[in-house]
Amino acid sequence: MERTKRTQGAERATTRARGFLPTHGGYKNLLTYQKAQIVYDGTVRFCERFLQKRDRTFDQMIQAARSGKQNIIEGSQASGTSKETEIKLTNVARASLEELPEDYRDFLRLRGLTEWPKDHRYTRRLRELNRDPNANYATFQKGIEHPDPAIAANVMIGMIKLTNYLLARQLRRLEQDFLNEGGLRERMTRARLAARLQQAPKRI
Repeated sequence: MERTKRTQGAERATTRARGFLPTHGGYKNLLTYQKAQIVYDGTVRFCERFLQKRDRTFDQMIQAARSGKQNIIEGSQASGTSKETEIKLTNVARASLEELPEDYRDFLRLRGLTEWPKDHRYTRRLRELNRDPNANYATFQKGIEHPDPAIAANVMIGMIKLTNYLLARQLRRLEQDFLNEGGLRERMTRARLAARLQQAPKRI
């Protein structure tokens, strides 16, 4: 009898935990985070090589890249208790990174350099490299750290555009999950009802 009670208590605890506190905080597994980290590291290196530290753009670009990365982390960590917060922070990440390509485009334009079109052979090569599921900074290092600023800037523009595309896709998924599952309050209600059903005596 005592064993049965302990077993039932454990089952109820498991149900409650599973019911309204989903696994969260695994941001390192998010493709958006992995790409945003490359964007941040690449932006820091680009600014250090091609911009003056006293230039306001130096800090603005690095802060925009950092904001994109950090808000993905914070959104993932908040996902267990607030889907609304996760969506909000993921959207902030996208907004931060949407500003960044313009800084790179300004850099190119003011120096008489051009942005690669979609059919440029280097653009196609960048897309090929991004298809590798294990791609990391080293995969793109040759382009990011290229001594030609036109190549380095265009590689960074391509990486940012991809990251923004992935963030937009992640936001659509989060919004759909929220519509289907609701937020924490709804999950708590469902878990509480499930626990009551388990506690109810079975009819013979």
